[in-house]
Amino acid sequence: MPELPEVETVRARLAPVLTGRRFERVEIHDPRLVRPYEPAEVAAELEGERVAAVERRGKYLIFRFESGRVLLIHLRMTGSLRHSGAGLQDDPYRRAVVRLDDGSDVAYRDVRRFGTWLVLEPGELQPYLAARVGEEPLDALFTAARLGERLAKRRAPVKAALLDQHTLAGLGNIYVDEALWRARINPLRPAESLDRDELRRLHRAIRAALEHGIARQGSTLRDYALPDGASGSMQDEFKVYGRGGEPCHRCGSPIAKTRVAGRGTWYCPTCQAASSSASRPSRSRRHSSV
Repeated sequence: MPELPEVETVRARLAPVLTGRRFERVEIHDPRLVRPYEPAEVAAELEGERVAAVERRGKYLIFRFESGRVLLIHLRMTGSLRHSGAGLQDDPYRRAVVRLDDGSDVAYRDVRRFGTWLVLEPGELQPYLAARVGEEPLDALFTAARLGERLAKRRAPVKAALLDQHTLAGLGNIYVDEALWRARINPLRPAESLDRDELRRLHRAIRAALEHGIARQGSTLRDYALPDGASGSMQDEFKVYGRGGEPCHRCGSPIAKTRVAGRGTWYCPTCQAASSSASRPSRSRRHSSV
């Protein structure tokens, strides 16, 4: 599933070609993309809208229109957007096409058909997102103290807590594993057991893992691609994700695999050993300043 770095990469690539452009014609070929609404009705609502900005919130892409309405896109597992000024090639997985007023096309393709498009009226976006996603981990207001507040009283494994989009927006299986390795924290540790130093390390590690992913334009494992069809390169630099049995880049120990919250989870059993401090901390330690 595309995570924050992949969605941010798509946003950054689409913003220059979409901002100021008008949706001249919209074709929605798959009714699952906009259900429970009718594809023809959604397409008609979008035609004529002019893009004011292309933004991201967590794993959501946000097309803001000059009218105040927005198109909210969630790529889910296999969704991607392609931009072409030279016509589109045949694609059995294409689910929608937007013709822009400069003659170029933006196509939405989705192999497994889990992605969604939702048109929201002015004033509906903020409450919709507030009910579904937590803080932005790359926002300047996101601090180690705020992270500690999000994880306090969470007895679930720290990886499971970080995968919860209500905890932080945009983190998924890849970048949680990478961040926990950077922070030297075992993914099975109870989230509430992290002390101040560990929270500081984890806060830095989350930001570093995401920023590194953005710099490499995301991870192309199967379906993810940039709007021009190119691949990201973060998959060539994973520290633990998908590297079971290979040597840890830090200590040389074989990377181990387990499951957390039903997800394959990779970690270094030496660098990220289960700590005796994993027992539940005192209330004073949990709530002391970070």
